[in-house]
Amino acid sequence: MLDDLSLRTGTFIQMDNTPIHSSTKQEGIEVMATSQAMEKYDWLRDYWWQAVAVDADKYTAHVELHQADGYFIRALPGSKTVYPVQACLYLAQSRLIQDVHNIIIAEEGSELHIITGCTTAHKKAAGLHLGVSEFYIKKGAKVTFTMIHSWTPETGVRPRTAAIIEQDGLFLSNYVIMKPVHSLQLYPVARCIGENATVRFNSILVAPPGSKMDIGSRVFLNAKGAKTEIVSRAITTGGDIIARGYIGGNAPDVKGHLECRGLIMKGAGTIHAVPELEGTLEGVELSHEAAVGRIAEEEVEYLMARGLTRDEATAAIVRGFLKVDIVGLPPMLNDEMQKAIEASEKEVM
Repeated sequence: MLDDLSLRTGTFIQMDNTPIHSSTKQEGIEVMATSQAMEKYDWLRDYWWQAVAVDADKYTAHVELHQADGYFIRALPGSKTVYPVQACLYLAQSRLIQDVHNIIIAEEGSELHIITGCTTAHKKAAGLHLGVSEFYIKKGAKVTFTMIHSWTPETGVRPRTAAIIEQDGLFLSNYVIMKPVHSLQLYPVARCIGENATVRFNSILVAPPGSKMDIGSRVFLNAKGAKTEIVSRAITTGGDIIARGYIGGNAPDVKGHLECRGLIMKGAGTIHAVPELEGTLEGVELSHEAAVGRIAEEEVEYLMARGLTRDEATAAIVRGFLKVDIVGLPPMLNDEMQKAIEASEKEVM
């Protein structure tokens, strides 16, 4: 995460179920607890549970029944973040259910970059994280949302995320998890309701032994010219991964591509790729590719012939496999993603 405080536009920290800090350093960017925002803005009720349905499942219902707090981040019309807003959701108490409800609004013509790091206080702490995040991206606005998460082998994680993108808006979501987690269920949905709206989902997943990950992305292209790309890279070293993806083309001239690639290492674990495409009218352009396998021995031997050891050759191949070119991601956030990946390479090997 961003260690230099001067390189943040704003900061939000929540410990267990209590926000303990929020601040912003740029005019036109608001960062505060959702409870505080509710008191400040009567109109915020109009956004509450509009992107995510309150009765979607037992986890969303739990968040509502416990009146969960979380972060409210808003870019005013035309405002653009110079540096990212950083949010941290920290699970300190063992065997706690952490309820979180976040609202993110990018007003017309604005630009908002957010990086989040969710983690626990103790490596062996058990707990359950329930996080609802609702994104509202107005006409011509841009939001990048980068999540680098570090949980524990005893933590259950149930994010429930949805985004609504208006005309010429862009939603770019990046999710990185390379540490053990007991179970993870993550299936965010984006709805393009304005012409030429664009969505990109990128996921980098590593499942060590004992980890169970059910993760994917859904995009509904409901307006003319809307576009999406869903890309996932999954490695199992003994854990189980279900990598899902769904694109629904429901308007003229929409385009979507879904790509899932998986590697099984150390001879164990499972990867189940579930790509889905659904077109409902003439003129949609949707495609997908999925591949699951192992590192090819000839690739390792090729690099070894050029002076690398077997471990060095394997590491180089894994590094290249995990590299995802993300168009539109600020260099600072791209650097943070690469640092997280490099820091976990030894565990993958």
